[in-house]
Amino acid sequence: MTQDAAHTPHASHQPYGTPEVPRVAVRGEARLEVDPEIARIGITVNARGTDRRTALEDLTRRNNTVLDLIKSYGDPVEKLETGALSITPELTRHGRAERVRAYHGRVHITAELSDFTALGELTTRLADLELTQVDGPWWALRPTSPAHGEARRQAVLEAVQRAREYAEALGARLAALVELADLGAENAAPFPQAPGGSGMRTMAFSTATEDAGPPPLDLEPQRQTVYAQVNARFTMTPPQL
Repeated sequence: MTQDAAHTPHASHQPYGTPEVPRVAVRGEARLEVDPEIARIGITVNARGTDRRTALEDLTRRNNTVLDLIKSYGDPVEKLETGALSITPELTRHGRAERVRAYHGRVHITAELSDFTALGELTTRLADLELTQVDGPWWALRPTSPAHGEARRQAVLEAVQRAREYAEALGARLAALVELADLGAENAAPFPQAPGGSGMRTMAFSTATEDAGPPPLDLEPQRQTVYAQVNARFTMTPPQL
């Protein structure tokens, strides 16, 4: 009597089911291909001067020009951030000693846009600026994109369908859900600098002209992969073997 009572809780929690209440464990997966919602570009502004102050003043001027240009696009620019800034001396050997030949300044800026028509125009105008380098774009979905939820729903539906098919193959039917384990739902890395044709990379170290500038780049957004996966356990009625 005591021994049976001691084993009852353990039996009720055993993970593999019983002949009377068998369990089925399945995995549900979903993979969606959707259009991106945002794109990010990186801008590197360079400057050079014979002394530190001149280099810094030139860098400040060029940086302000870039920031003003980006801000002029208004709402399509969802995020604008300034990253690392550096002023580095360029050394040259003079006899047995070294002396500073010039100073190089550099500042990194990132911009995130949701309007891809504006993105093509802005990228072209930035690349046409003197001593300015443009990298990107890197396409992505927002963390709150409905695509993530849709992928999770499809993964759950696939798990239920798969478990039902296993049960029906045994002449049984699903009785109850025991466990649903979320293994994660994620898209491709938000802003990968991938090789090949996944993004656009432009460099420009040229003198800006006073005409209308080059025509806007026609950018083709890279579709994003959204992936979701779940593990599910169900109980089912006794099979008809």
